[in-house]
Amino acid sequence: MEEKKLVKGFSSKNHWMNGMSPKRKFSIETDYTPLKKRRFHLPFKLRWLIAGLLSLVILCAVAGYFWVRSLDIDKLAVPIAIPTQMFDLNGNTVSQISTVKIEPISINEIPLILQQAIVAVEDKRYYDHTGVDAFGILRAAFRNVKEGGAAEGGSTITQQLAKNVFLSGDKTLSRKLTEAAYALKIESSYDKDKILEMYLNQIYFGEGQWGIQRAAKRYFGKVPMELSLAESAMLAALPKAPSRYSPYRHEELALDRRNLVLGLMRDEAYISEAAYVEATKEPIQVLKQKPQGNGLLGKYPSYTDAVIDEAIQRYGFTERQILSGNLKIYTQMDPKIQSAMELVYKDDSLFPTSSTDQLVQSGAVIIDPYTGGVRGIVGQRGEHVFRGFNHATQLERQPGSVFKPLMVYAPALEKGYKPSSMLYDGPLDINGYKPQDWDNQTRGEVTLWEAVIKSWNIPAVWLLNEIGLQTGKKFVSKLGIPLEEEDNNLSLALGGLSKGVSPLHIAQAFSVFPNLGDLRSAHLIVLITDSNGKVIVDAESAKNTIMSQENAYTMTELLQDVVKEGTGSKAALPRPTAGKTGTTQLPNLSEFDGINGGSKDAWFAGYTPELVGAVWMGYDVTDSEHYLSTSGGHYPALVFKEMMTLALKDVPIASFRLPSSLIASRKAEDKNDKDDKDDKDDKDDNQEKENKDDRRGKDNTRDIDEKQDRKERRGKKDWEEDDE
Repeated sequence: MEEKKLVKGFSSKNHWMNGMSPKRKFSIETDYTPLKKRRFHLPFKLRWLIAGLLSLVILCAVAGYFWVRSLDIDKLAVPIAIPTQMFDLNGNTVSQISTVKIEPISINEIPLILQQAIVAVEDKRYYDHTGVDAFGILRAAFRNVKEGGAAEGGSTITQQLAKNVFLSGDKTLSRKLTEAAYALKIESSYDKDKILEMYLNQIYFGEGQWGIQRAAKRYFGKVPMELSLAESAMLAALPKAPSRYSPYRHEELALDRRNLVLGLMRDEAYISEAAYVEATKEPIQVLKQKPQGNGLLGKYPSYTDAVIDEAIQRYGFTERQILSGNLKIYTQMDPKIQSAMELVYKDDSLFPTSSTDQLVQSGAVIIDPYTGGVRGIVGQRGEHVFRGFNHATQLERQPGSVFKPLMVYAPALEKGYKPSSMLYDGPLDINGYKPQDWDNQTRGEVTLWEAVIKSWNIPAVWLLNEIGLQTGKKFVSKLGIPLEEEDNNLSLALGGLSKGVSPLHIAQAFSVFPNLGDLRSAHLIVLITDSNGKVIVDAESAKNTIMSQENAYTMTELLQDVVKEGTGSKAALPRPTAGKTGTTQLPNLSEFDGINGGSKDAWFAGYTPELVGAVWMGYDVTDSEHYLSTSGGHYPALVFKEMMTLALKDVPIASFRLPSSLIASRKAEDKNDKDDKDDKDDKDDNQEKENKDDRRGKDNTRDIDEKQDRKERRGKKDWEEDDE
């Protein structure tokens, strides 16, 4: 009975578990000290520290409250964005990059299933938080640590709305705190339906479309209320990464993302299992026609697209940031050159005849070899699509013989070969690789000069083998040519890359020759600032010396002869011009059996003392009905000639730059010639003086003789008078 008087929760058993024997008699007097007699006192300094921290928390909370209240969110009612402006190399505005006008619709015009799709994938606790989701942030942080990276973000729909309307994309703590503050202010000012409505009206869905109304029309040709479950899920899949999940660009990724959204909707009990299964079976069927009047493009669309791509790929911008406006992008574009290129591309007579169902495509680039500045770009023939495939910058095609000067002849000159060096041109078999010359003939031996001028294949392969495959690969890599692991064979001499290159790659590589061995990386963007002039990007183009001045100039002399009397004669201009043609064979497939002389790709790369250009032509899809004929290889040279003719109109004719050694040598020759001329002039002067002296002596003698004759005549007359 005594144990019943023990303190509640204390027994002989648990006392034993604390190290005491359960048989020991328990005594309250000896073993228990009442709790009220045990007082715990915090150290004085610790109590002050806790009090200080509590005061600081309260102070921050009060300051935060008034800060949130002070935020101005009126911009939500009337969203305004200053278009991103693009400037040319002279500092003049040449284009504007901006969004289309938003077509706002009410939440009642957005189907519930689409609202649920957005909530499921973007913010599943949307209806439970007040703008900032602490649980979501912790969940995202835990997953990011688990995944070893930024696998998941913690922003709510309200925070995303705040970021899109009020803030930049900076990934800083201050920006995140400001974003959270704006979200709290928005939540205190609008109800959930209104916030979701504003979000869906202003979010970017890719393909130049802002807002759910425009997006539904662009992708499916419908208004939102007409969308199916699968279509709603597809649109909900886009805001996270519109370019990556675009069904026009990456259909498989888009399908996976759409099905993920459907799975999340099922998990949140928005749809049944049966509806999920049925929707996932539905293929993605978006509109095939091009967007009309999207309002994103001003003048020079191909160049503008390339500027957006460079800003994204090189400087970390997102498409959304650029299209949201409030930026100033200064570029290397020359409007005269860009306009000349666009005008040439409107002349169908300069291109091979296309098939009825597919246009022969083309892309061209012109750059300044001395700065690397891209002066002009045309990315396609036919109707332009905003940020569609750019054949000038995004192409990956084998370059054919255009590659020979880069992969073989330039590095060979660096190894000591000369234009007069003799190269083998006979039957060749190197580990089973048996190249053939395009005329199916051999000449035994040819000079390097002839091999370049006539574009013979066997000498190029033989020479690459002689100087070493790795020598050629190292050289083109320094020029910025992308190579794959599979690119490790002698077919590289003939441009046989596993993936390929773009006109931009080729133009940049060829710029090393007129610039006497120095390479400046090709670039479009010089400077990016915000609308207030604050510098965000200040681009620099470093100079890299790739080869000697003398060998670069020798390549220019060789390539000038290609245009004067070789395969590049169609590109000849009434000014110094150098260049190289290139074509690639049709794939070795049965569908091309019986086709003689057809080509898959046609190239020309060339330059004048002022500019470097590269042109590609071919079909996007090559098959037995779509390929270039034998004469198709001449067209890129014609296009190059016409572009340069217009671009350099009224520009004085100049000569290619000379190596320093050659300039010094010519100065010495000129001095010697002058000295020789001076010596000759001195000799001529001395001779003339001697001649004058001789003439003067003869004149004196003549005068004396005449005087003597007069005396004799006078004496004779006097004598005759005396006789009389």
